Amino acid sequence: MTENLPPLAPGTLYLVATPIGNLEDITLRALRTLKECTLVGAEDTRRTGQLLKHFGFSKPMVSYFQFNEAKRSEQILARLSRGETIALVTDAGSPGISDPGERVVRAALAAGFRVESVPGPCALVAGLTASGLPADEFHFIGFLSHKSGQRRKRLQSLAGVPGTLVLYESPFRIEKLLNEIQDIYPERQVVIARELTKKFEEYLRGSATDLLVQLQKRSLKGEMVVLIAPGQGKALPAVEIECVPEDQG
Repeated sequence: MTENLPPLAPGTLYLVATPIGNLEDITLRALRTLKECTLVGAEDTRRTGQLLKHFGFSKPMVSYFQFNEAKRSEQILARLSRGETIALVTDAGSPGISDPGERVVRAALAAGFRVESVPGPCALVAGLTASGLPADEFHFIGFLSHKSGQRRKRLQSLAGVPGTLVLYESPFRIEKLLNEIQDIYPERQVVIARELTKKFEEYLRGSATDLLVQLQKRSLKGEMVVLIAPGQGKALPAVEIECVPEDQG
């Protein structure tokens, strides 16, 4: 019962994770924080407005994104200094994980304000845990450079890093990325996790060569989590597994 829970702490910045696909993945704590906060800092106010409307409430919002995060940080700090409670959200997933938020968090901490995480959906964790690759040690890279030379150089620099490599990629560059992985890590197993928690969620498993063959037969949509097995890891069968959860409504 929410009446038995402590109120939000004044002057606190709450980092609220939001669904990456299935709306049922939002937590009760996230909903309560969004309902009770003074202000929502949103990467895209239109998208966040739709999310709030889906759950039956609205809140004052201010936009923050890559190109205005510094200015918005100052405004957010000013409101925290007045004792307001601010919920920071991105379009999907956890703020600061390949999304805006890190600069705001650093500024709030440097100014002596409390920062509290309201954990929840994260594509990195969802993809890793269901990939079948080792999760006891992994290295998260996020999005690689759009430039092929820089991307290839970065992948080469990670060859000696232990554990599973995890990165994000768009459907427009996935074929180029697989070609680079094929050259640099030809023997390693790769998993592509796409449309996570959505209706057409699926995992593609095999070597980069195997996956390139699959891409010749079909095109892939949606942002993806790409996972590369550690060197000398056990091979996984080159099979395609599709999981279709219930419609998120």
